Amino acid sequence: MDTLQTTSITPVRHKTCLSWRKSDSVWMLGIYGTAIGAGVLFLPINAGAGGILPLIIMSLLVFPMTYFAHRGLCRLALSGKTECHDITDVVEQHFGRKAGNIITLLYFFAIYPILLVYAVAITNTVENIIINQLNHNAPPRSVLALILLMGLMAIVRLGKEVIVKVMGMLVFPFVAVLLFLSLFLIPHWSMDIFRQPLVIDASSQGGFINTLWLAIPVLVFSFNHSPIISAFAMAKKEEYGDYAEAKCSRILLLSNILMVITALFFVFSCVLSLTPAHLAQAKMQNISILSFLSNHFHNPFIGVMAPLVALVAITKSFLGHYLGASEGFSGLLVRSLSQQGITLQKTSITRLTGIFMLITTWAVATSNPNILGIIEMLGGPIIAILLFLLPMYSINKVPAMAKYRGAVSNFFVWIIGFFALSAILYKMF
Repeated sequence: MDTLQTTSITPVRHKTCLSWRKSDSVWMLGIYGTAIGAGVLFLPINAGAGGILPLIIMSLLVFPMTYFAHRGLCRLALSGKTECHDITDVVEQHFGRKAGNIITLLYFFAIYPILLVYAVAITNTVENIIINQLNHNAPPRSVLALILLMGLMAIVRLGKEVIVKVMGMLVFPFVAVLLFLSLFLIPHWSMDIFRQPLVIDASSQGGFINTLWLAIPVLVFSFNHSPIISAFAMAKKEEYGDYAEAKCSRILLLSNILMVITALFFVFSCVLSLTPAHLAQAKMQNISILSFLSNHFHNPFIGVMAPLVALVAITKSFLGHYLGASEGFSGLLVRSLSQQGITLQKTSITRLTGIFMLITTWAVATSNPNILGIIEMLGGPIIAILLFLLPMYSINKVPAMAKYRGAVSNFFVWIIGFFALSAILYKMF
């Protein structure tokens, strides 16, 4: 007889727990939507700058480093007791209140600054569309930013499940256009990148070792979907109970395969359409690859499609990162108030979190600071710690995760995590 696992959703039987459900497809697309966003639009510039060999090696590394790292974080989120509501609760259960407070703070600062970047980016993108594509005067920046962010917050207010569904819906047009642009560039492919001489010198800015080393944080950032992992794990734990880990791993595997295939096709198509000198020029201009392609080919089709693709990508990324940022802020708020003996209802916490997010994202989007480089320096090291190092440390220390010890993939994640952290610190100092 099948073993019955009762959940608040529907009963899950042992032999049928891995049968695919509609909710699994929704989460798979939501994870994909969080990962494949604005970061991918800058990936070709960084990945192709060092020539074809670093690009090929990065292409081989990106799937295992993305899948194994996020699977480890998901396993950590699932390892807590039933009363744990998010990953910060799980860390506090395993390592104590002080560690829980530290991880909550790190988790927030790994995600929240990126949310601010997307608030600025979506305002700039819509403003650009109004001026250059629609040939109208844009409204005052403060008004435009407020309208856009309130629209996004209206989606957020509908709940986590609606956010994931919206991201899933946005995936299809985004992937379709991304693939179409990749195919559109094929006639412009050249062999220039294959003719670039290979420079091994690690001290050289364009050298093979230097390029590959410094590109790892870019890969981590571009394929990062850690903000949605905690919410994903908790939802599947409620739905599948003890069998959630197997289902989560399968959903992550399929979503990661999808994101790597589409992103790499786009990267290779862009890189083969340009020379290494063009990629270096795009990097100096600090613009996305789509903006550079539009200027380079003077093609009206790309000129129209580039901002639309960027708008969809940024919207998806904003919604996905909002889940993680709001979760982190709520955790900080609850812990700060509890230390003062104050307890608030969940609805009050949610309302205060929403107000904080709207005011701060609107203020930053209105002021339009050039903060992308600063954000990457702040968010990058924390992402490497939380996504790569913390889950692997937990596997070695937490009894509930002992069954995952000794896997070769664990050592691989350790190595990539330290490489990412060292590369970011090198760029900072």
